[in-house]
Amino acid sequence: MLGGGGLVAANVYASATEDGGADPARTLSSPAGTIDCPDVGSRLTAVPDGAKEDVAKELALLDQQIAEAYQRLQESAQAIQQDAGFADSAIMNPLKDKRTATIERIAIAVDREGERPQGLEPLAPCALRAADSGNGDQGGDGQAEGGDDEAGQEGADQGNEQPGNGEQPGNGGQAGNGPVAADFADITAVQPNVTGPALQKEASRGTFATSCGVNENGLFNSDNVIVAPGVSNGAHHFHDYVGNQANDAFASDEDLANAETTCVDQDDKSTYYWPVIRLQNGTQEQDANAPGGGIEGNAGEIVTPKEVTLTFVGSPRGKVTGMPRLLRIITGDAKAFVNGTANANASWSCTGFEDRQLKDKYPLCPQGSDVVRTFKFQSCWDGQNIDSANHRTHVAFAAADGSCPAGFKAIPQLVQRIVYDIDAPSLQDGGRTTPLFALDTFPEQLHKPVTDHGDFINVFSEDLMGQMVDCINEGRECGAGAGQGGDPGEEEPTQQPQPTQSAGTPPGGGEEPEPGDGDGEPTEAPATEEPAKQPPATDEPATEAPGTEPANDDKPTMSSTVAPKSYGTPSPTQDATAPAQGGSAESGADAGSTPAQTQPAAAGEESGDGGGTQPQAVGGLAETGTTLWPAAAGAVLLMAGFLLLMRTRRRAG
Repeated sequence: MLGGGGLVAANVYASATEDGGADPARTLSSPAGTIDCPDVGSRLTAVPDGAKEDVAKELALLDQQIAEAYQRLQESAQAIQQDAGFADSAIMNPLKDKRTATIERIAIAVDREGERPQGLEPLAPCALRAADSGNGDQGGDGQAEGGDDEAGQEGADQGNEQPGNGEQPGNGGQAGNGPVAADFADITAVQPNVTGPALQKEASRGTFATSCGVNENGLFNSDNVIVAPGVSNGAHHFHDYVGNQANDAFASDEDLANAETTCVDQDDKSTYYWPVIRLQNGTQEQDANAPGGGIEGNAGEIVTPKEVTLTFVGSPRGKVTGMPRLLRIITGDAKAFVNGTANANASWSCTGFEDRQLKDKYPLCPQGSDVVRTFKFQSCWDGQNIDSANHRTHVAFAAADGSCPAGFKAIPQLVQRIVYDIDAPSLQDGGRTTPLFALDTFPEQLHKPVTDHGDFINVFSEDLMGQMVDCINEGRECGAGAGQGGDPGEEEPTQQPQPTQSAGTPPGGGEEPEPGDGDGEPTEAPATEEPAKQPPATDEPATEAPGTEPANDDKPTMSSTVAPKSYGTPSPTQDATAPAQGGSAESGADAGSTPAQTQPAAAGEESGDGGGTQPQAVGGLAETGTTLWPAAAGAVLLMAGFLLLMRTRRRAG
């Protein structure tokens, strides 16, 4: 009886204190907040050539200052709770002073070579957004300005996602700065939202695919040679690289041209890179204690993509012209959580469900379905420049009818599709059963999926670029990667993998996106027609890409595929999602934002009314069955001891 009672007591005590002693890598925690600074770089639309190097280094320094302030903010959470003025005096005011000096140096550098930029001084102050604040205000104007390639995008007047807008208290993840449960949404509860522009008679319907692997070489760094050349850790997060193997902050054009490449066709030395995805599973990666990695809140096991598809497509209105050698293109905005969504271009989905795309949520995929990231790059070029001061104005997205802005030429559009073998995380226990996943971000961006982005530098040989243009304009399917991942021109029905390992249905009502609003590329309208040749099953955010793209088959085989890392599959009794935890992270912002890019319903708003898969076991109960067995054994011992005692007393009587 004593032994059984002891087992019961010990197990109950352990269960009661389990959350308090859980692995911090798997437990939600509460940071002090988020630092929100206006984007200075977006204001610099005309920087003289002689000042570009100095300006790029000063802009990188502004990012470094924010990262350092954010780190001090996290370290000072207790002091801030005790003294409300501590954050201003010790963190925010010094940050403002540093930014003021840096912005002045930028103005001086430009003034030496041309005309001094106006209106930069008010961008020095930053705002501190408390993690549990419902305030939707924003430091500065929060929007990229001046000649953005998405001119005309309604994003200029969209509400911005802000920390605390209906978000559950505290952020999760291995580093304690995200993601949170409300950053995830069940893909089966999202209505199909992928469409594209109708094709004109003269449309260029061909496709050209290049095959460059999945970064099986493990080439990573936290540099960004486009945005911060010559600056180590200019990205403040790690990138996957495929193609060119010389890409770091110090790579010159000559270095890129003479580098090795992972591409099958050795005449493609282009560089393709994007933020890595990590599992929040407690793993200490190579950068765990390094800038750009764990020091800046990017922690966990880096996931190698299962497959990467790089396809160039034509224009729905006419012929395309070749890209200039060393053309730089960035799509999406790494700072969209703070800047607003004017330049955001994230698209998240699952294999078998690629006719439905998420812009500001990570997808919860049912068993048998993989996570997919899709990037559609700008397809209009100004005909003169391979880069611009803000790295955007020299290229543009096509308009709703597929036409380029005045003075711009249609070029092949890069469609980049990255697939990951990742299980849907168990949100109900903070990812302890099945770990959360998140992309790397700047520290203040809190690993929000809306910040996803891709980078590309064209280092095709002139001959190969000519072959690409001819192939696309003549309506053929060409390139070393042609035919991989399914027939680009074949319409496939959306496949519904069986939900034996349920992704769960987020609570709330499933909201159907308006037609054409889930397209993922700013300023562009959906397609209505399927071309003869089409890139492998991706979302169709852009208007310049010809036609509606079908949902992809579950797990196509590609020559660039390598065996993914194995993370284990949870048992069918483990639920992959959680009940609502304080509502959607962005519910307050989503309700009135992005009319042109209607976001699928937030995780806290999606319906369990038959719209998605249902969990087979609610996490708490399923978990209890595996953790309370000592108490059950103790109860049996206790009862047996009691019965033995009663029998002994009867015999003695």
